[in-house]
Amino acid sequence: MTADDFKEWRRAMGFSREEAAYALGLSKPTIENYESGRRRGSNRPVVIPKPVALACAAIYHCVEPWPTELDPKTSDATF
Repeated sequence: MTADDFKEWRRAMGFSREEAAYALGLSKPTIENYESGRRRGSNRPVVIPKPVALACAAIYHCVEPWPTELDPKTSDATF
């Protein structure tokens, strides 16, 4: 996922930077780094980790979190 891809995902979701940070469990400065493709201060390149890219895809496609436990009697998932 490139910086431009990440920006497009956030815009497609209608998220502010704060909302994207909350949805992904990240900080707002991390979101800003991902969107710029550079780390603030050092200006070093930033690579968006694969788990973050996968989380973006899951959120985009409305995938629910993995159930924390299954009820063996009904096979119903509880979150």
